[in-house]
Amino acid sequence: MAAFVAELLFDFLRAVVGSWLRQAAFAIGAWVDTKIHNRRARLFIGLLLGAAAYFVIPVIFGLLGL
Repeated sequence: MAAFVAELLFDFLRAVVGSWLRQAAFAIGAWVDTKIHNRRARLFIGLLLGAAAYFVIPVIFGLLGL
């Protein structure tokens, strides 16, 4: 029973933290979008952030054991 409750709690916390991270990413993206006015600079920054996420997200998931 304890394992079942722990699994439910873990799933709930993962959903809440995931939601917070998603909201933070959109807020940061909207803030950065207002600061960069050149289209090429936006594309370059977007590519850099995408490449960083491509390598960092699996590392974080690996450390969390997901």
